Amino acid sequence: MKRINIAIDGYAGCGKSTTAKEVAKRLQYTYIDTGAMYRGVAWFFLSQNIPYEDAKEREKALQNLQLTLQWNPRTLLTTVFVNGEQIADTALRSEELSAITSQISQFGEVRAFLVQQQRKMAAGKGVVMEGRDIGTVVLPDAELKIFMTASLEERARRRWKQLQKQGQAPSLEEVKQALLLRDQRDTTRSHSPLKKAPDAIELDTTTLTIEEQVNQVLRWAKEKIYG
Repeated sequence: MKRINIAIDGYAGCGKSTTAKEVAKRLQYTYIDTGAMYRGVAWFFLSQNIPYEDAKEREKALQNLQLTLQWNPRTLLTTVFVNGEQIADTALRSEELSAITSQISQFGEVRAFLVQQQRKMAAGKGVVMEGRDIGTVVLPDAELKIFMTASLEERARRRWKQLQKQGQAPSLEEVKQALLLRDQRDTTRSHSPLKKAPDAIELDTTTLTIEEQVNQVLRWAKEKIYG
């Protein structure tokens, strides 16, 4: 059977990760969470007290960073290892680290460091990769590109519920404002800004269930696989 690469981009809170994981599981593909990779870099900078605003310090630090992912298709969980140390998911998904990750993702050397790794991961095909510049920068030749959107209100509600389950308690308005700031950073950064690739299919998930999202992506994927 022909194997393809699937690139999924879009705004935070659109259901990218959940949909990408389930699609990868059903196709028996490898899921690559690029957001977790950026969070891993941010965690490394913080844990080592690296002044990440300094370009020279960033470049020096990246030379001493080994970042690996381990995805379990049964549990749909991605484990991040930084220099061999497993990082707790609660640490990676905190609002504090999210804010810092949004900042460090704007740095060209960080993006170049991770893009190189991401391309190697996808070289053998059979990958579902999601992030913000997958279809435009990382995998411009991906056979299927999807750009996911949803209303700000719905994205904030989803993120708020997710944080509550993790034991965090920001207000819905705080989550909404954080998303607005993240959107602004993602779409206006000088390196690889978030934008829809010309040949990407847009998927608005505002009123869709996760199952509906997954089924739609699978239909598009099978069209590419079977022609």
